Amino acid sequence: MKAMKRSTLATLINATLFSAVAGTSFSTLAEEAQAKSNQLEVIQITARKRVENAQEVPVSVSALQGDNLDAYSSAGMDIRFMNAKIPSLSVESSFGRTFPRFYVRGLGNTDFDLNASQPVSLVVDEVVQENPILKGFPVFDIARIEVLRGPQGTLFGRNTPAGLVKFDSVKPSQEFDGYAAVSYGSNSSIDFEGAAGTGLTDKISTRVSVLVQDKPDYIDVKAPGFEKEDSLGGYNEMAARVQFLYEGDDFTGLLNYHVRDLDGRPIAFRANLIEKGSNNINPLYDNDVVYHDAASRSTQEVDTQGLSLKLEWDLKEHTITSISGWESAEIYSRADVDGGYGNDFAPTMGPGFIPFSSETADAIPEHDQYTQELRLSSNFTGDFNYQVGLFLFEEDLTIESYSFDTGTYDEAAGNYGLQNGYAVQEQETSAWALFGSFDYSVSEQLDVTLGLRYSDDEKDFYAKRTDNPTPWNGSPDFLEGRANPSDSHVSWDLSATYKLTDDVNLFGRLANGFRAPSVQGRILFGDVVTVAESETTNSIEFGVKSDVLDGQGRVNATVFYFQMDDQQLTAVGGGSNFNRLINADKTTGYGFELDTEWVLTDELNATFNLSYNKTELEDDTLAVAVCAQCTVTDPTYTIQGPNGPEARAILDGNSLPHAPEWISNATLRYTKELEGGEFFVYTDLSYRSEIDFFLYESIEFKGEALFEAGVRAGYAWNSGDNDYEVSAFVRNLFDEQVVIGGVDFNNNTGMLNEERFVGAEFKVKFF
Repeated sequence: MKAMKRSTLATLINATLFSAVAGTSFSTLAEEAQAKSNQLEVIQITARKRVENAQEVPVSVSALQGDNLDAYSSAGMDIRFMNAKIPSLSVESSFGRTFPRFYVRGLGNTDFDLNASQPVSLVVDEVVQENPILKGFPVFDIARIEVLRGPQGTLFGRNTPAGLVKFDSVKPSQEFDGYAAVSYGSNSSIDFEGAAGTGLTDKISTRVSVLVQDKPDYIDVKAPGFEKEDSLGGYNEMAARVQFLYEGDDFTGLLNYHVRDLDGRPIAFRANLIEKGSNNINPLYDNDVVYHDAASRSTQEVDTQGLSLKLEWDLKEHTITSISGWESAEIYSRADVDGGYGNDFAPTMGPGFIPFSSETADAIPEHDQYTQELRLSSNFTGDFNYQVGLFLFEEDLTIESYSFDTGTYDEAAGNYGLQNGYAVQEQETSAWALFGSFDYSVSEQLDVTLGLRYSDDEKDFYAKRTDNPTPWNGSPDFLEGRANPSDSHVSWDLSATYKLTDDVNLFGRLANGFRAPSVQGRILFGDVVTVAESETTNSIEFGVKSDVLDGQGRVNATVFYFQMDDQQLTAVGGGSNFNRLINADKTTGYGFELDTEWVLTDELNATFNLSYNKTELEDDTLAVAVCAQCTVTDPTYTIQGPNGPEARAILDGNSLPHAPEWISNATLRYTKELEGGEFFVYTDLSYRSEIDFFLYESIEFKGEALFEAGVRAGYAWNSGDNDYEVSAFVRNLFDEQVVIGGVDFNNNTGMLNEERFVGAEFKVKFF
């Protein structure tokens, strides 16, 4: 391992010392402080598939719930609201609302292909969401979000070497309760969500949750000859979840059906958004202006649905759990990817130089995922307990990719944009696993856990191109490609928790994670199906979890180091606009995470979170194609490609793409009893440091640091059996405008973050 810089090492040591001091000196202060009535609530999580106190789990985990979750996710926000709201977690997308990409401790996947594998898994109501489109399901009526950092291969399986994001919806109960919330905001956005649940019989209860979001198009097109106001940026989204819960004496059953329907526009690409020789935003642009010549055909339609059944038998000393799941996704997304008008072959073009037009679409016409988990858990009163189980996974997936000639008239469609390219991918995935986790209390202070999992994974992949959109490269129209990768692996973890005092727990964890082989076969613009071998991760972390100030403060801190062998990376784009999978020999990372929460006074609560992540590729033979127009700062060399000389950037020593070194978040909530109700003000601040958009480093495609602030103020009161709340809110308070992603194969195209959003909300909770 290369030596750490002194400043970085000092930061790590200081963070560790601070957390240790927090568990001792703060406790001493608490003994001298005047006792207060309000304390922090105990956070119960299911990070180890048991309900446990988060402070006693030997995993670096953060949870969003309550006021924080409500404020972040309300009023039209999609799942990307989680970006920089939790230590070491960032979220981005080049599809907009439909295809989130998660990064934990700098590990993620920038691939935009609809078959892209990610090292951060998403589990919703105990069912894994494997395909990227499934991961974008809206967030509503959610009880808790948990983010588990580091490999989670033992209990949650393959494709979790970086971590896990876990959603748990509010479950039915015998008590009648529910809520309804409606908001109105910038650009005439209207959002409604609500839920209601009750007992149907003394053993059966139900809960119905719905979401409706509508935002009209608000982005104007100003390309000469294509001018149109309010052409892009809008969406109409509907989603629902219906649950039925049966609770017998020793048996429970939970049926969950969920559905999503989105009709909207893709994220707006902007040609030459980034000024050459810098990463400054072109002054021609703001959030509500583009210069597209294919905006009229841009669309994004998504339909997903799923069904899960959880059955649980309580046998006193054991519990048997069965979780069966089915998920299905369909999407059609078409966009003006070059982000401008015209090209080098047309009479006019802009903004700036447009080498060639790029109008493409990707679709999933067919998709089915089936999962089955069977688990046996012990409920012994002694020092030893365990979980063992079996997991099965099957997925059938079809992906279609289209290219269009923007300047050619399509007689059948009655507009421009004649289809000139088509390719299809078909993949069947079969995986199974056996797993076990064994807990032993060595003493009253020390608990240890050993986990093991055997995973077996196989893919059968076929791709076919019938129409080549770039015939000048000499490739044929008809092309086929096949791949059949498979592998098996034993993942493991060993962890321990030591109770230093009643309020301070120390923990350590060694863990191994595994991501199954991946296939990249989007051969619309390329001629090769590429396969990435399995990647494995070994991680070590130590931390402290402490409740301080007599329960009015909480300080959790973790330091970690990991080494990933054969990391799967995607060389996205490059001058040839073709995605290739590669394996890096070794990737290392280290850093720390700090979670704190405080009751400052009876009226003032605060949180402060901070993380540092340093990642580095270590492979002096690894090189990738570079951008068409940007300024590369990595060492480069030239090879002879099929269309002439091609530059390659050497990646050794680079950090990973979309991997900010620093993430920080702070919240402050003030409440004051007023006129029979409660006045409140909630503020949040989030920061993530600069990032590289691609594996290579360049001046233009280095994203600036992003700082965003939000404020929410309102009044809450009770009348009869109901609670009411009215509030006004602002997101991105200072209207910070930053490039958050790029397209590198054509011009210096980029995407902007969401602009300032102002709105008001009315909410009622009924019991």
